[in-house]
Amino acid sequence: MRIINYIIPLLFGTTFAFAQTPKSVQANTPKPFVLGVIDELQSEQLAEKRVLNIYLPEGYNKNDTLKYPVIYLLDGSADEDFIHVVGLIQFNNFSWINRVPKSIVVGIANVDRRRDFTYPTTMEGDKKRNKTAGKSEKFIAFLEKELQPYIDHNYKTTNSKTIIGQSLGGLLATEILLKKPTLFNKYIIISPSLWWDNASLLKQPSALLEAAFNAKTDIYIGVGKEGLTPSDIPHVMEVDANLLAERLRTAKSKNVTIHFDYLPQEDHATIIHQAIFNALRLLYPSTSDKK
Repeated sequence: MRIINYIIPLLFGTTFAFAQTPKSVQANTPKPFVLGVIDELQSEQLAEKRVLNIYLPEGYNKNDTLKYPVIYLLDGSADEDFIHVVGLIQFNNFSWINRVPKSIVVGIANVDRRRDFTYPTTMEGDKKRNKTAGKSEKFIAFLEKELQPYIDHNYKTTNSKTIIGQSLGGLLATEILLKKPTLFNKYIIISPSLWWDNASLLKQPSALLEAAFNAKTDIYIGVGKEGLTPSDIPHVMEVDANLLAERLRTAKSKNVTIHFDYLPQEDHATIIHQAIFNALRLLYPSTSDKK
């Protein structure tokens, strides 16, 4: 059910007071800088309304025949990762760079990320620290049965779908990759919180790893120098991310491509912007990169 549609304005303007101000200066009135739209979707799976921040690429026209890939961004609130990630996408599809195709970006604003991005845990410490955790199955159903069909119905989309997730969002993206790998074509997984439930996800069986898997799937895993995780049983973020990459490299299908990226100058707080930039370069290699 579609609820509402607004613009997202960014206002730039400064007012200075002078004893005598020229009329030409007085006549200027700041105008909204429109970055995208705010849409809302009432979810039956989650029993709540979800806010969607949506960037439409330059030239987007609902009345023409052009269609666009969709990038789904977890932690997609305006005060989270939506604005800077949209900037990366726009920068990379400038005509003089032309690395990433013009794309729609769907930022999924959070309500309770610990609830939505984690599966049930057997670890008592996890349960005590995260009272609402363990409902990722419902959130994945929301993505598959409600959000993707809604975006495809209301916006001009191709079959290309990318998901971007960092930290607990990276955990969710990994869970989707292993349990429902065809839900997206490209996965950008950054500093995934694989320590959750003592890294049980690293043992998850997956059709992705079988020789019969025939869906073209490109995967980027990025991690910084991040050290010990906030878990009762010690885990190191870099080690867990590398173990994930190594397990994915055992995939028998030639349709699966893995990129592992260690960024030692970044930590858990700083990694996401640089990692996404690197991911776009690796997942969309330009002509110059192929030489």
